[in-house]
Amino acid sequence: MAVKKFAYDERSPAKELDVHDSLQSTLTILGHKLRIKQIEVDKRFNASPSTINTRGSALSQVWTNLIDNAVDASPQGARIEIATSNEPGWLTVSITDHGTGISPETLPHIFEAFFTTKPQGSGTGLGLEIVHRIVTQKFGGTIEVESEPGNTRFQVRLPLNGAAPAAASPANAD
Repeated sequence: MAVKKFAYDERSPAKELDVHDSLQSTLTILGHKLRIKQIEVDKRFNASPSTINTRGSALSQVWTNLIDNAVDASPQGARIEIATSNEPGWLTVSITDHGTGISPETLPHIFEAFFTTKPQGSGTGLGLEIVHRIVTQKFGGTIEVESEPGNTRFQVRLPLNGAAPAAASPANAD
């Protein structure tokens, strides 16, 4: 079902999506898991505007994978920060956890298909690969990760107008 939904997302009518609402919906969906681990979520929704043009609901899958991974990486009773901001032409979302971190040897591979650090049977190794594909190919955005023990931050940059700003487009490079 998820594959079919993803395949037909492009046929959905174009719409404006409030990223803050999308993030809040994801937190509601993951609320049970957050409560079980007693994870506190520190929301710093500072982006204005906070809407982007999109088709379908692929962005929800991005937030679900990133926040779910942050919860999995976090110890009981920890805190996760979700922050939004704007740069010229871009809306930025960062998701930070305070778990064990991603090792320097693992970091270059996290967006590869079928790569996982989870125990066998716990992960497919497709979550971050799908996140990367949605952010970069569907939205023309970027995703970066910084990690050290106790601090891992994923930063997603999405173009505000639905396409990458001209200054960031490789086609316009001098």
